[in-house]
Amino acid sequence: MAFLADRLKRIKPSPTVAVTAKANELKAQGVDIIGLGAGEPDFDTPEHIKKAAYDAIASGKTKYGPPPGIPQLREAIARKLKRDNGLDYDISQITVGTGGKQTIFNAFMATVNAGDEVLVPAPFWVSYTDIVALMEGEPVLIDCPAEANFKLQPDQLRKAINPKTKWLMLNSPSNPTGAAYTRAELKALADVLMEPACQHVHVMTDDMYEFIVYDGFEFTTIAQVEPRLKERTLTLNGLSKAYCMTGWRLGYAAGNADLIKAMNMLNSQSTTSPTTFVQWAGVAALDGDHGFIEKHNTVFKDRRDLVVGMLNQASGITCATPEGAFYVYPSCEGVIGRKTPSGKVLETDQDFVTYLLEDKGVATVQGAAFGLSPYFRISYATSTEALEEACRRIQTACGQLS
Repeated sequence: MAFLADRLKRIKPSPTVAVTAKANELKAQGVDIIGLGAGEPDFDTPEHIKKAAYDAIASGKTKYGPPPGIPQLREAIARKLKRDNGLDYDISQITVGTGGKQTIFNAFMATVNAGDEVLVPAPFWVSYTDIVALMEGEPVLIDCPAEANFKLQPDQLRKAINPKTKWLMLNSPSNPTGAAYTRAELKALADVLMEPACQHVHVMTDDMYEFIVYDGFEFTTIAQVEPRLKERTLTLNGLSKAYCMTGWRLGYAAGNADLIKAMNMLNSQSTTSPTTFVQWAGVAALDGDHGFIEKHNTVFKDRRDLVVGMLNQASGITCATPEGAFYVYPSCEGVIGRKTPSGKVLETDQDFVTYLLEDKGVATVQGAAFGLSPYFRISYATSTEALEEACRRIQTACGQLS
């Protein structure tokens, strides 16, 4: 349609959102569907967080908020970054967004010019590359296969950097793989970024799954590991995942004051700010009791182990054990080329996830959406009973291939 802007041709709808919408549509039609596409905890938002929102509404905190976010929330974020990450930020270096996605959108809109390159280790969260493309930048994918534990290696980073490189995108623990960088691994990447030929590159680190880690893994973020990178790092985080606040839409970022000021200007011309009483709930979340996170992680770990164990028993599937988040990213290479009971040859991971959905009622997301095939992503942020049944169906589906 000629009326629509040409820039829209550079992007596509979010595949993860599309899978969830399709699963919900089929459920509404009465089809027995187990949805494993959405990265959304099945736990409810903790009561003390909800109460803070109720109290804010009752006390009239329902007016417009300032574009950077209310000062009380930015102060709570500053306390969190100091407490958990050893990072000192003034509230003028902190911005609050309507979810982590908007914060990333604002950061790229404020910095990416046509032709600028953004390095994106693959597999990656689906929105990174499309947001860059919408800004007329060029996402440069760097394959990080299972043999490298889905992590970017220093030599790969060094080879990918050129004068057009503006950003490196990091995500740990990762969506979609759950892989997390150790302190030593981050230091090795930071050492490359400190080399003379690489000092024009900035780092955007998406730490959304910071608190969802297992087996004693110690989370660190790159500005914490290498303080000399702090001025070149935008540290992104939010309350969606660990705090079970996906629908509340609250994300934040800390970084260079000039960049934050530019992002706040974009807020002023778009959303103005997240919902005011939601921000007060964010204060309660960051400053309040965090005991529920450990309890949730115990359940997530049990689910992770269940899913990894059952998937590795499915013919043609191999699944690594992730360090964090609530996803697994199994390889389906062993089913490619095989034939379904209806006679269709599975040629891609898209074919495989379509087969799982249409024949077995299990909604997953194809690896192609995350930039690395042949894999598929499963979110285990749903009930243990549903996961067990879904894995049984996947085992059956694989067993029926010829």
